[in-house]
Amino acid sequence: MSLKLETERSKTWKDFGDGVPCVLGIDEAGRGPVLGPMVYAAAISPMDQNAELKALGVDDSKALNEAKREEIFEKINNDEKIQQIVAYAIRSLSPELISSSMLKRHKYSLNEVSHDAAIALIRDAFACNVNVVEIKVDTVGPKATYQAKLERLFPGISICVTEKADSLFPIVSAASIAAKVTRDTRLRNWEFKEENIKVPENGFGSGYPGDPNTKKFLQLSVHPIFGFCSLVRASWKTASAIVEKRCVPGYWEDDEEEGKPQNKKMSVWLQPKEGTEVAPKRNVYFKERHMKNVVSF
Repeated sequence: MSLKLETERSKTWKDFGDGVPCVLGIDEAGRGPVLGPMVYAAAISPMDQNAELKALGVDDSKALNEAKREEIFEKINNDEKIQQIVAYAIRSLSPELISSSMLKRHKYSLNEVSHDAAIALIRDAFACNVNVVEIKVDTVGPKATYQAKLERLFPGISICVTEKADSLFPIVSAASIAAKVTRDTRLRNWEFKEENIKVPENGFGSGYPGDPNTKKFLQLSVHPIFGFCSLVRASWKTASAIVEKRCVPGYWEDDEEEGKPQNKKMSVWLQPKEGTEVAPKRNVYFKERHMKNVVSF
């Protein structure tokens, strides 16, 4: 996971249906958690295969247990007959990408991030020669505004944006399952690129702010200078409140001009201790950005 964002496709997504009219559905998983990625998924199916799609057992992913979701997702990926009924593509937005987007100087809200992910998936379907004639979307923000936005971008396509689309339309249910199983799998198999991250004995939980294991992980893993590891969405209030309370206060030169309270300068933490010229150990933050340690300015 990083700031890089790509579209990942199932085996039959490209050229799906050989030109037959298809319906496309979009849903996401992981919008609310403070940990892990948010995954957007689009599913496609021939217009005349709705009954077969229902027979697969698709439903709102929250209405299905984990075993059932994974069973359906496994069939979508590996059953050759099912692969002719439905295909999917996903865009997995890492915690770092979400945070960097929301903390930009020019405001880029989570709704805008979500809309852009959905639009990219729709465009990818057209780019992969899928004959999309209908689009069903689970809304993010005001549904009328969102639908009007999509209709401007994709004229001539029948578009429906509504709440509970994952319960109303089987194609959105299929997208919901693809998004949910993908997110759960990636969160469960998360590999920390940072060293010495403290994880509670029972793990870091579901990632939702109310989960006791998630709360415990946030308290244990915060670094006094660098804040949280890349698993955490630093832009979430849950995380930023802990940083404000537990981390060393930062000081920037322009704070004086703005009349803000003056705390310790960040440069103090980069200076060597008295009597030594040994450079401090490099944090992964600097490694990723190809930055070098210095012992004086």
